[in-house]
Amino acid sequence: MVARRSIGRGLTAIALTSVSILPLLWGQANAQMVKIVGIGASSCQYFARETNGKPEVEKNFFAWAQGYMSGLLLRAPPGKDEDLDLEPALLPLLKQAEFLRNFCDRNPDADFSDGVIELYKTLRAPPS
Repeated sequence: MVARRSIGRGLTAIALTSVSILPLLWGQANAQMVKIVGIGASSCQYFARETNGKPEVEKNFFAWAQGYMSGLLLRAPPGKDEDLDLEPALLPLLKQAEFLRNFCDRNPDADFSDGVIELYKTLRAPPS
């Protein structure tokens, strides 16, 4: 599966989990198109169809999501998201998987990676 994402000038994609959506999170302009790859680069419709009643397949999608968010965290500029916890007590892994399922249920025409971006934003600003 391949999806296209915008990135700001000067950013490069990394292997396995592309951090191509950093500008979406930090508002950079002058975008170019790059490809993200892997199981998570598919649509929410594909995610829903492929994971229906198959927890092992859903684990694969979630593992991709964790790697993608880890890549975002690694590529964040100095001072940005340095203390971000990708597994906070208020949003443990099972709740994060539920977040992604709910996102795709509400947004079947979106990409699964869009849900991962929303999850990352939620982790950046957890509910108080």
